[in-house]
Amino acid sequence: MVKRFLALWSVLAVVALASAPSQTLKQRSRYTLHPGDTLELTLRFTPEYNATVAVQPDGYINVNLIGEQQVGGLTLDEAHDMLVQKLSVRLNNPELNLVLKDFQHPYVVVGGEVQQPGKIELRQTMTAMQAVVLAGGFKPTARDSRIVVFRHIDSNMGEVKVLNLHKIEDTKQLEKDMVLQPGDMILVPQNRVATFSRYMEATHFSTYMSPQAPFP
Repeated sequence: MVKRFLALWSVLAVVALASAPSQTLKQRSRYTLHPGDTLELTLRFTPEYNATVAVQPDGYINVNLIGEQQVGGLTLDEAHDMLVQKLSVRLNNPELNLVLKDFQHPYVVVGGEVQQPGKIELRQTMTAMQAVVLAGGFKPTARDSRIVVFRHIDSNMGEVKVLNLHKIEDTKQLEKDMVLQPGDMILVPQNRVATFSRYMEATHFSTYMSPQAPFP
């Protein structure tokens, strides 16, 4: 009798947990427009004003009839409502269809002693070691025990972290790796490399990312 009661209680508990709303899941924030994004504007009753426009580096687009409008930082719905409001001054009840045709894909940059330095698109969670592998792996001249990761804090400054990825194929060494964020820059130095401070100017670090930059 006791066993049957416990079994029934377990079933009820599982059902209750499955039907209860999750308190840990958070709604994903909506995509906001960035420089490099491409928008298609279609006006139902005035197709002569249809256009495909790119978001400029300052966040503006150039729209027929209303000129330059800032959309950088807005969601697609917010940009749509703003444009309809502005177009309503020139058109009677405009019906606008606003579509995001292309967007600036997040990426990281790998430079230095790798086989194929350059940008790597960040399609999913990626670690520094995975980025190096996608860049063709280390050159024989690479110093894999002192990989430098530069992360922007603002437009002028960034934080530097040094990783030891030597023999990272050993499962016990995986904690030495780190998960990358969009815009991170990974520098694989030669066997001899300068000492980096934790924080440094972004322009200073960029000189080290150049394939022609000499190492002390």
